[in-house]
Amino acid sequence: MTKKKTPPLSTPEETGPLDSLLHPPVSWWAREIRPVEEGFDTAIRYRLDHLTKPLGSLGRIEEVAFWYSRLHGSDRPPAPKGFCAVFAADHGVVAEGISAYPQSVTLQMVRNYLAGGAAISVLSQIHGFTLRIVDVGVNGDLGTHPALLHRKVRNGTRNFAVEPAMLPAEGLQAMEAGMELAVQASESGCSLLLTGEMGIGNTTAASALAAALLRHPPEDLTGSGAGLPPEGRLRKIRVIDQALARYRPLLASPLDWLFAVGGLEIAALAGFIIGGAVRRIPVILDGFITGAAALAAVTLIPEVRPWLLASHMSQEPGHRRILEHLGLSPLLSLDLRLGEGSGAALAYPLVVSSVELYNRMATFEEARVSQAGEG
Repeated sequence: MTKKKTPPLSTPEETGPLDSLLHPPVSWWAREIRPVEEGFDTAIRYRLDHLTKPLGSLGRIEEVAFWYSRLHGSDRPPAPKGFCAVFAADHGVVAEGISAYPQSVTLQMVRNYLAGGAAISVLSQIHGFTLRIVDVGVNGDLGTHPALLHRKVRNGTRNFAVEPAMLPAEGLQAMEAGMELAVQASESGCSLLLTGEMGIGNTTAASALAAALLRHPPEDLTGSGAGLPPEGRLRKIRVIDQALARYRPLLASPLDWLFAVGGLEIAALAGFIIGGAVRRIPVILDGFITGAAALAAVTLIPEVRPWLLASHMSQEPGHRRILEHLGLSPLLSLDLRLGEGSGAALAYPLVVSSVELYNRMATFEEARVSQAGEG
């Protein structure tokens, strides 16, 4: 098997101080994403249509098998081997009273992931995919753990209600951490990426980013997060509205907006998602936060879009708008709103089942079974 080329985290001319966005590594990554190969489309479709079942009777399972197979450039793709990265970071905007939980919960929940007590921890054990927790901006010390990767940029973002959440160099450093994880997953033989996140206050950052990139009013995109009462949601909308009004005359590019109102974990997720396309590995998106990261990634580099699968649609109103904009139809409808990669993890066995059914079922010819219409 030909070894995949590993992209540098920064090109030689970009290894100095990142004081501007004139030559970000993002431009190098964009040049590395090759078009999706269509050479096996006919063979994949032929096999799907000739498996021992009525035509199209496995519904979206067939659609998922086609998506995965064509992205792997094969009519007999490798069995899915999952790699889930949960990026964790804190948010300065929590100071505005936009969360039902204190910031300290981010640190506490990450410790719970590492102890095996969280939903994503249990799901990784059940379904056998690799789980890595990545600290890109948690406000606290997590110590050491085999599943923990320290990539801390700073102890959380700044309060974007007062000043931009990140400096360009900080945002790019977080994106590079995400790219690094995609490369690591590829080099360990994984063939499917799962996205996850943790960060108290990150629905506010995701709503602000979605409002900026989709050019929709914040009230159409902003929900109650982890349980805000109605007055809390209104305060959250007001904070986002005021921030967008402040930054709109100054900002233009998607990268500007990602760094101004996003989160370190959202920037890292965008890098991870772009990394999937660079390394030619399909990506299962989780919920609203990872959807906002995907929106940023696709707005920056449209060629990322074919590599994405939406696991579910969360109860956050902005998630529906994002998926509609990206042209993605969620695989599951479970009213999830947990985050941390739980939706992607629940969709993972369906993707595994889709590919294994495609690879292992017999065709009519192989099974010597007559097809409909044959004598």
